[in-house]
Amino acid sequence: MRANIASPRTATGKATGTQYAALPYRHTPTGLEVLLITSRRTKRWIVPKGWPIEGLAPSASAAREAFEEAGITGDIAGEPIGFFHYFKELRHGVQVPCKVDVFPLRVTRQRKTWPEKDARELRWLPPAEAANLVDEPQLKKLILKFGLHISTAH
Repeated sequence: MRANIASPRTATGKATGTQYAALPYRHTPTGLEVLLITSRRTKRWIVPKGWPIEGLAPSASAAREAFEEAGITGDIAGEPIGFFHYFKELRHGVQVPCKVDVFPLRVTRQRKTWPEKDARELRWLPPAEAANLVDEPQLKKLILKFGLHISTAH
């Protein structure tokens, strides 16, 4: 069951505003990997994201989206590492501008089943490969910057 979502609205009733995303990552013997998922309708490669969830902090909203969309849990940062902008396509082709705050999520568990398992594809990739798959230029830069920062800090 989906949590109560609080999506901001414009005067015309269209959703607009801020969303929260997780940038899932893990360290493997071959190096750092980040997790991308496909969007449900367009099958573009994205990070788990969604509208603020009523009663949850921004980072907790991002963590909840990561579980629902990718079946992952772990340790999420309390502060975003950056943001990106994109146009969310709603039903009937309406597009609304969104700013997405991105929180790193160190994955400690990947479940075998989760709410949106049958609706999405998941792929663990090195940051440079992941950045090449996403469409949003700001998200590409954010993934690359995170990959450099976390690799040198680890």
